[in-house]
Amino acid sequence: QVQLVESGGGLVQAGESLRLSCACSTYILRFLDMGWYRQTSGNERELVASMSGWRSTKYGEFVKGRFTISRDSAKNTLYLQMNNLRPEDTAVYFCYYRVTDTEDYWGRGTQVTVSS
Repeated sequence: QVQLVESGGGLVQAGESLRLSCACSTYILRFLDMGWYRQTSGNERELVASMSGWRSTKYGEFVKGRFTISRDSAKNTLYLQMNNLRPEDTAVYFCYYRVTDTEDYWGRGTQVTVSS
């Protein structure tokens, strides 16, 4: 059973940085993509960043160069470096691994709160 555990969330002030981590319990050799979504109360999850099996990356429009997704294969860990955080970035951040179109795994989320 694949398990994903996020960490690194917390309370920061606007303009500060956080690095989120997503530790995967199993090494996944092949996958379609992996990445991060975020969700605020009453809203749908929105894509923050993703990385395909070919290492191409995609970001939500709101990122505007502030976030960077990366992966350490040796540690089975996915990262999201978030710089210049804004109050509107406040949300629960979830990581996911999509192995196939019908097989994906999600973490339980980590709270990020940015004060103004």
